[in-house]
Amino acid sequence: MEKTLPSPESKGVWFVYDGDCPMCSMAAHALKIRQRYGPLYLVDARRNTDDPLLVEIKRRKLNLDEGMVILCEGRFYHGQDALRFMARFGSDDGWFNRINRALFKSNILARLSYPLLRATRNFLLRIKGVAQLNNLRNDEEPLFKSVFGADGERLPIVMRRHYANRPYRDDVVTVTGTLNVYSSFLGRLLKPAFRFAKALVPYEGTNIPVTVDFHTDAQSTGFRFERTFNFPGRSPYVFRSTMIPVGGNELVEMMGRAVGWRSAYSWDGEKVILAHKGYVLQLFGSFIPLPFTFLLGAGHAEEVPLSDDSFRMWTEIRHPLWGRVFGYDGAFKVTKDR
Repeated sequence: MEKTLPSPESKGVWFVYDGDCPMCSMAAHALKIRQRYGPLYLVDARRNTDDPLLVEIKRRKLNLDEGMVILCEGRFYHGQDALRFMARFGSDDGWFNRINRALFKSNILARLSYPLLRATRNFLLRIKGVAQLNNLRNDEEPLFKSVFGADGERLPIVMRRHYANRPYRDDVVTVTGTLNVYSSFLGRLLKPAFRFAKALVPYEGTNIPVTVDFHTDAQSTGFRFERTFNFPGRSPYVFRSTMIPVGGNELVEMMGRAVGWRSAYSWDGEKVILAHKGYVLQLFGSFIPLPFTFLLGAGHAEEVPLSDDSFRMWTEIRHPLWGRVFGYDGAFKVTKDR
């Protein structure tokens, strides 16, 4: 009999989980739901990829690598919300249900506990040598199409070329140009920290020739930057970072040493804006917020189209007390499409 998507009137609770994750499997098989909700149906996302429920989860852009999904009475609960559902509507029978209720009975406890549980899940998968589910995989559309959302259709040609890389494809887009690189006194004092973190550029100069290669590969959704700065009298300096989508229009740029910058992308009709959302620590695939903004300052970047193959950009880190700490600006031309 062909499976169909449960209707809002369907009696029961559907629990979608990663069957290769020991912690997820334990939770799925230990969970018991209060009798009034009806039976509990377990759906292993690894082995039921064509299930209509998995198709609907993908349509709703619910990332199963970010958390399990529960469907009840037509409503989807994802990640932290799914665990909150388990705590509220699970039965009192069994040690798992009692512990889950204690951990997730409040929003505060849930917010504190969930990143650790997600990190543990990613750690266990790594130990087993199991890849992520990647249930939202779509290698036909550019990675940034979902990031920009409806605004993606309004991007100028040069921005579409600039952001043409597709996830899970070996795509490369190259831009070349010149940058003015500058640091304040505070920025120079922080350079040892930047060097240690493998972040930013440790030198200054004007009209510095720069080549930037944007990479995606067949193994992930990561969007890698490789910036090559050609400072006079020095060997080429290469600054690498990776942009990782984290939902909606937000990405985390990892710059080495497990520290990253979280930002939100948008198109305001004239330019692309990268707005500061804080610093994070990456721990087994989870991003833990770091209170570094007051210490280091907030990042910001903008890109303005100039023609069908060129754009101007600037980026800076600005401290709330000391002003601009670091930045660079210049113009680039797209010299290689994917």
